[in-house]
Amino acid sequence: MSTSSSPSPKPPAAEPISVLAGLLAPLGSALAVVAHPDDESFGLGAVLRALVDAGIEVRLLCLTAGEASTVGAGSHLVATRREEVLAAAEVLGLRSVRLEALPDGGLSSLPAAQLTGLVEEELRGARLLVGFDRVGVTGHPDHAAATAAALRAADAHALTSLEWGVPEEIATQLRARLGAPFAGFARSAGDPVPVRVDRGVQERAIACHRSQDPNNLVLRTRLALQGDREWVRLVRRGIRRGIRPPR
Repeated sequence: MSTSSSPSPKPPAAEPISVLAGLLAPLGSALAVVAHPDDESFGLGAVLRALVDAGIEVRLLCLTAGEASTVGAGSHLVATRREEVLAAAEVLGLRSVRLEALPDGGLSSLPAAQLTGLVEEELRGARLLVGFDRVGVTGHPDHAAATAAALRAADAHALTSLEWGVPEEIATQLRARLGAPFAGFARSAGDPVPVRVDRGVQERAIACHRSQDPNNLVLRTRLALQGDREWVRLVRRGIRRGIRPPR
């Protein structure tokens, strides 16, 4: 008796990221809010570059200097990580970088109003807020706190938000293969949309973060599993529902 296995499921259909970026282009400017230097490249890099290529001015607010990322690195790490994020931002085409020095690993213990206030100070007319998924992608409390601050500002000012994350099927594989604490997209208003991206510029930005091992196994496995796809959730305030790119 012979047996046969079912073919692997095909990746979900995806629009080019340029379609989504084109939909957002009329907003004019965006503020990306992240917790650590390298989040803008390791995580958001392909999405941010697509927004830039669509003519959207993108600025970056990074809430910590990432000083707790490397055990025993010494006081020079803050300066190193600042240089790395500035270099990566130039590669991605970001207009500016504001690097705060809130405690790395301690964002979730700070008053919510303090974090939201920093986002609001940096809005400067931005009509789109970009960040990680609200669960923080890896469940890191700093990531979740940064996203929560951005979403509170979006709610307060009726702005559009764009969340980046990984689908549950990829999160499951990363947990199973590597024990990496990835969490799939949080269930919320609007389903995440798969979009096709160009990894080229993102890879150059990733390479700027030499202190963070740009060839680490978790990052490389995730990118290999995702291929040319990212998943994003777009929410327009006032409508309060997910917006899918036109088909």
